[in-house]
Amino acid sequence: MFIIRIRRGKAKTKAVIPKERINEQINVPKVRLIGSDGEQIGIVSTKEALYLASRENLDLVEISPSAVPPVCKILDFGKFYYQKERRSRESKKKQHNVQIKEVKFGPNTDIHDFTFKVNNAVKFLKQHDKVKFTVRFRGRQLAHKELGYELLERVVEKLKDITDVDSKVVAEKNTVTTILAPKKDIDKILEKKKAQSEEENSKK
Repeated sequence: MFIIRIRRGKAKTKAVIPKERINEQINVPKVRLIGSDGEQIGIVSTKEALYLASRENLDLVEISPSAVPPVCKILDFGKFYYQKERRSRESKKKQHNVQIKEVKFGPNTDIHDFTFKVNNAVKFLKQHDKVKFTVRFRGRQLAHKELGYELLERVVEKLKDITDVDSKVVAEKNTVTTILAPKKDIDKILEKKKAQSEEENSKK
């Protein structure tokens, strides 16, 4: 059984049994073989493929088991697996766990506070997080929930270029809420807006 030891931190290692079939684990009569230089050798017996791999002091690795016959390649499996694991770790680092940030308003929020909070929301959206906008009502304010709808509709209109509506404006007990999600190409949109703004300022 082929076991790889993957280093975790400075001292820890973890034994890993690869998913790929390697060398004598490949128990089919024939394979489609790719040489160590990437050259397509063609369909050969598994016995011959193993011989060719051992002649180069390399491994025979099944890289496409569902093909008929399976596709195998001659390579250094230790190096191959290390690079595969590194690519997987780098891919996971790039993944972003989407969070829902919240921005709260009062029903009588003035224009200055409105602008300030919308700009804060843009910072969250730049980080590719969703934003929940909440208007909270207290006491007699509950009789005027239309103010919450109007305020959040202003938010949606203000941010329509860089967001998609994830959850429409809805009333819940003493709040009115909506959730906006950043557009997939929000970074490009904001860069374009910034360039246009700088160009307009240079003309003044």
